[in-house]
This record gives sequence, C-alpha cells and structure tokens, in this order.
Amino acid sequence: MIQSRQPVTLVPVSPESAEARGLMRAYFDDILSRAYGRRATGTEIDAVLHNAPSDDLAPPHGLFLVARQADTAVACAGLLLLPPATAEIRRVYTAPPARGQGIGALLLQELETRARELGVTRMRLDTRDDLVEARRMYARFGYEEVPAFNDDPHVDHWLAKTLS
Repeated sequence: MIQSRQPVTLVPVSPESAEARGLMRAYFDDILSRAYGRRATGTEIDAVLHNAPSDDLAPPHGLFLVARQADTAVACAGLLLLPPATAEIRRVYTAPPARGQGIGALLLQELETRARELGVTRMRLDTRDDLVEARRMYARFGYEEVPAFNDDPHVDHWLAKTLS
C-alpha cells in the first residue's frame, strides 16, 4: 500500500509501456465498474482496451504522463494534440490508495504546462456524471461546460479552458 504524502514524480512514458497499460487497465476497470454498477469483467476491460487504444497519446501527436510514488505507478493522464492549437485531456486516473493527495491536480497542471510549451491555447475534455471527483477538479482549474465536441454516448459533460 502507498504511504500518503510521499513525493510524486511525473514522467512521460509510452502509452504502450507496461506501466501505462497497467494504469489504463485499472482506469477502464474503474470507469466500467462505475457505469455498470458492478465489477467489470476482464473480458469487458479487454474489449474497451482493444476498441479504444491509446497509442495516439505518444509523440508527436500526444503525451502520456505517469505519476510515481516510491517507484510505483499510481496515476496517469494523457494529452492528445489537435489542430489548431487545441489539446484534449484523456485517461486521467489515480489509483484508489493514492487518491486525495492532489496527484490528479499535479498531472493536470503538468499537462497544461506542457501544452503551453507546444503552442496549445485551448484545452478540452469530456467526462461523465458519475466521475464527480474529476468534475470537481476540472472546475477548480477553470474548465467550463461547452457544447458537445463528439458524439460519444457515454459522455455527459464537455469542458474546455483557454490557456493564458
């Protein structure tokens, strides 16, 4: 179990790395389990991983960050670069033992910093009603509701922010 308040290191990794794949598997397990109101099966998680790959979160089209505590990957977040000067936040996840420590906020700040360095002026993301913690964090960072920018039937909220 991760001790609270240990130092956090944020590192870019390949979304195909074992670390990233493990975090994304946990992410989809969490998302699907919330949506289904029961524990997701391995087959259901495998299907989503196959149908929604994250290989676009690698340079030059994106970025995938992993947060580590005590050499253990505990959280992740991805950034997809879209023309013109827009980036979409994806796959934001913090493992349950590491929640409540501000790691999601650190990842979000780092994504915004790196996006600015890449010339991005507008950040966007989509999320669901049941991801209450994430929605609160996005609101704290100034993300506001915008018209839908995709037709994903599993999404309830579309948010965006102009970077200064």
